[in-house]
Amino acid sequence: MVSFANCRIFTLADCKFSLTIVPLPHVIWLVAFCSADSIERAWQILDQIPGRATGAYSHSQGIKGLRDTIAAGIEARDGFPADPNDIFLTDGASPAVHMMMQLLIRSEKDGILCPIPQYPLYSASIALHGGTLVPYYLDEATGWGLEVSELKKQLETSRSKGITVRALVVINPGNPTGQVLAEENQKAIVEFCKQEGLVLLADEVYQENVYVPEKKFHSFKKVSRSMGYGEKDIALVSFQSVSKGYYGECGKRGGYMEVTGFGADVREQIYKVASVNLCSNISGQILASLVMSPPKVNLLPF
Repeated sequence: MVSFANCRIFTLADCKFSLTIVPLPHVIWLVAFCSADSIERAWQILDQIPGRATGAYSHSQGIKGLRDTIAAGIEARDGFPADPNDIFLTDGASPAVHMMMQLLIRSEKDGILCPIPQYPLYSASIALHGGTLVPYYLDEATGWGLEVSELKKQLETSRSKGITVRALVVINPGNPTGQVLAEENQKAIVEFCKQEGLVLLADEVYQENVYVPEKKFHSFKKVSRSMGYGEKDIALVSFQSVSKGYYGECGKRGGYMEVTGFGADVREQIYKVASVNLCSNISGQILASLVMSPPKVNLLPF
């Protein structure tokens, strides 16, 4: 079935005017300022898009070729395989967070463990979907460290009140605290989630904003795989965005979530929720693929 909104795929005559006029300001800028490798990459991206047109709806998870690129970038970063079918491209990381909260929260008796201090997206999203925020407190004295003993304490307290805690949010690198978790700390967190049957929601949108030499970012996907845990061992959702990092294109609304460790029945529900929104914007999808596939040094002359 083809949507009537997708006339750009077929280059129909009625679309010709907008198809030719809209790109012109961008083309003029491109010819004047863009490097040879930028132009080459643009052609490669167009070849990945069905109909070679950016004005049509895409697959609800995002353009397959762009998801292939992102999966390759994740694999290069982590050293472990990544499946493009696990990737859902979204209008920034925020809609991905909302999507997961919508799926995880059934009533006010469902709780989500969240760090304090935290980026207010999480408290707002939990409230919006009718759940209960279960706070765990970062330790300022240890550089805003995350102690598993604190997680256990808050989990037990919530369960004693009849709250079913379903997921743990970890923001790494931290927002607003800026801390970078040590790999051993991450391993303890992964083990905690596995033992307690919690979904691990890993906000990793600041992964390129680590400027201290002795600190190193490790994705939770990499950490869990290095521990020998595979798809069936831990449910993990990793968020990335074009709004942060050195790119900082927050107005373009691009991002994705990588969803691993869920059964086929749950994956089907995630896809249904994604389909309600049709698809994320194509410019944001392209930027998300570029973030995970940066240019190689001296690839083409500037």
